[in-house]
Amino acid sequence: MPSLQQIRTALEGSGQAHVLRFWPELGSEQQEVFLRELAQLDLPRLEEHCRAAAQAAAAAQAACAPDRDLEPNLEPVPPESMGSVRRSDPDCLSGWEREGFLQISRSRVAVLLLAGGQGTRLGVSYPKGMFDVGLPSGKTLYQIQAERILKIQELAERRLGSKCTVPWYIMTSEFTLEPTKTFFQDNAHFGLQPSNILMFEQRMIPAVTFDGKVILEGKGKVAMAPDGNGGLYQALEDNGVLEDMERRGVEFVHVYCVDNILVKMADPLFVGFCVANQPHRRLCGWSPRHPNLGDCGAKVVAKAHPAEPVGVVCRVGGVPQVVEYSEIRPETARLRGSDGELVYSAGNICNHFFTRSFLQDVVETFKDQLKPHVALKKVPFVDSCGNQVKPTEPNGIKMEKFVFDVFPFSRNFVVLEVQREDEFSPLKNADGAPADTPTTARNALLAQHCRWAAAAGAALLDEQGIGTPMPPSSSPENRPALKCEISPLVSYFGEGLELLKGKTIRTPFILDGAAAAELQA
Repeated sequence: MPSLQQIRTALEGSGQAHVLRFWPELGSEQQEVFLRELAQLDLPRLEEHCRAAAQAAAAAQAACAPDRDLEPNLEPVPPESMGSVRRSDPDCLSGWEREGFLQISRSRVAVLLLAGGQGTRLGVSYPKGMFDVGLPSGKTLYQIQAERILKIQELAERRLGSKCTVPWYIMTSEFTLEPTKTFFQDNAHFGLQPSNILMFEQRMIPAVTFDGKVILEGKGKVAMAPDGNGGLYQALEDNGVLEDMERRGVEFVHVYCVDNILVKMADPLFVGFCVANQPHRRLCGWSPRHPNLGDCGAKVVAKAHPAEPVGVVCRVGGVPQVVEYSEIRPETARLRGSDGELVYSAGNICNHFFTRSFLQDVVETFKDQLKPHVALKKVPFVDSCGNQVKPTEPNGIKMEKFVFDVFPFSRNFVVLEVQREDEFSPLKNADGAPADTPTTARNALLAQHCRWAAAAGAALLDEQGIGTPMPPSSSPENRPALKCEISPLVSYFGEGLELLKGKTIRTPFILDGAAAAELQA
């Protein structure tokens, strides 16, 4: 570890001498902890990082109009690279699902969770995966996701007769690693084998003021932030994750964000679509370096309206990427095709497929080409007098990389459009915000389970014993839903609910293993 004098010299050389302003006021233990933290910083590149952050923030604040240079090169994802749950032939959908189950049954599929964020907008001090949105069962996001993994393993084994494992890789950060580990241990890993849950940590980088100075969170603490979900690729290398995947025989990786309550873990349809996306290929054959193999894929949902503030998966100059909604002119966003649908409708939901070999290529060749993005944040700090300040306006810059920034490096990029009401309801904000709250997430899941129950032939009654028509699938997620919750251990995606046929069920109702056994008795 470098000495205090070496660190002091490095900080002075990069214009960050203020970091040690309160050193004399720290106790010996605090000094030791702070010195270790400073030693972990990339001191030789600190000046470059601070300067780049300030410049990028200034450019971002100056850019208030769509990028007109982008427009001539913009085009939608070509039809040959796109599938759709609502438009594709049922035989195609069945074939993709069979292929996905085949790969799962052979333990070639892993899921990778992006869970390093702090959840500041949600207003909690613990990892977002530990959040209880208020379901009748009280299940957290982590428990729901763990049970979906258990169920998909069971379904694959039942279909193909071979016991399989879907390993769960969880990327955490300095803020979320220990609480997540403890939470899983306290809950007996939700029935999963501990050896098949691998948590690893992404890097942290300093937050910077608008004039390029490292922010002190405390007298002996630099304000640090995870390097965005695009920090995944550096974290894969830092933690030997790809080597672990290779040892297990994993070839395909389903990557998703922790906050989507409707996410389909290791979705066999999506996996199968990406593996067998070329019509002339034999569905059950594959090769990790096959030229027709979809090496990188994205799930999307149709934009609700032209101005919806979501990134659009498209191509720029023939290269796939995600373009921010603010970069597209309103008249372009409003363009519609001959079918009446938006031309640029592929809304990004941070739900991706990668081959392990593609991830290896990114780590070995492309990860240093990823450009960081600017996020302006309200970062608590100590002022020059040592007073703690909690800002009410953004005062700092956090530089982030995005997981989808690797799309341009794909040899064969594919896109699958799914139904929003079935697969996407993120939890980002506290209740009271207009969207993406615990209430909207809870109601989205309950509404989905009500649709499953009704499709299986059940009649649902509300708490007063009155039958309530099912809301249409396009209804807003914040509309009150009947409280019918179906455990992932009973049904992964609406299958296996024949036991509900002809039953009249008064809600609130939880269909778990015990309730299923009682209905079948």
